[in-house]
Amino acid sequence: MLQIISKRKYTYILSVALVVLSVAVLFIWGLKLGIDFKGGTLMEVQFGANKTEEAEKEFQIPSSQEIQDKLAELNLNSLTVQLSENNTVILRYMASDEELNEKVVENLRELDENTKQLRVDFIGASISEQIKENALMAIILAVIAIALYIAWAFRKVSYPIPSWQYGLGAVMALAHDIIITLGVFVILGHFWEVEIGIPFIAALLTILGYSVNDTIVVYDRIRENILRSGAKENFENIVNKSINETLARSINTSLTVVVVLLAVIFFGGETIKFFSVALLAGIVFGTYSSIYVASALLVSSYEYKIGKK
Repeated sequence: MLQIISKRKYTYILSVALVVLSVAVLFIWGLKLGIDFKGGTLMEVQFGANKTEEAEKEFQIPSSQEIQDKLAELNLNSLTVQLSENNTVILRYMASDEELNEKVVENLRELDENTKQLRVDFIGASISEQIKENALMAIILAVIAIALYIAWAFRKVSYPIPSWQYGLGAVMALAHDIIITLGVFVILGHFWEVEIGIPFIAALLTILGYSVNDTIVVYDRIRENILRSGAKENFENIVNKSINETLARSINTSLTVVVVLLAVIFFGGETIKFFSVALLAGIVFGTYSSIYVASALLVSSYEYKIGKK
């Protein structure tokens, strides 16, 4: 049996170092926000409009890279290109200039003279601020709900620590995962100009769900082993045994998701690339924290309790 919990002081050092580094770069450099959080223009255009049915069968929409290359001379900040159905493309960029929007359409018509502008929406500063507040509130409420659920689910397990400490351990593990993922994107934004938008918030919420699911699997095995041992076995041994029993499941489940995410990152296109990167970082650290943070904190809490007595 692997002695995992006995090595927790080393993993605490690693986790604290990663969290401190993430918080430091977050305050020094900050996240690079996209138009969802800073305001800008959302334009939807359709290529191949007004073509005959025969010509439309042979028509091929320009690729995202071709569109970006064509618009490069306009120096559009934070430009993202999202291909949609019926030969439509959604453009997002950080500007609210009607004259610039007309130039965008003119340049796209050099790719296809039948390009048609379907709509233009301006995202103002007040809307962006509301989106930021809603995103933050969604994450906070999700964490609180998770903590309350775990405390309720383990309400009948009072030995050797109270049930609310299971919820606290899970929340600290979630905070660990979210902060480190934010740190990763601060670095990506600072050195590679990667911006975050609403999809990034969706990724964070997904990470919360995945990470707590992994944590609950380990916690549930701890509960089973406590009840099975009749409270006679050493608590650290019970936690270590429970982690060993769920370790293969945790690693195998995470690896299957990681393989899929790597495929999406390398072959899925720019639109969902960094959404997948956020999920990848969160799932890797979420699997780690379920073992070395959430579970280890239970043992540390128990030892602190014994030390006080």
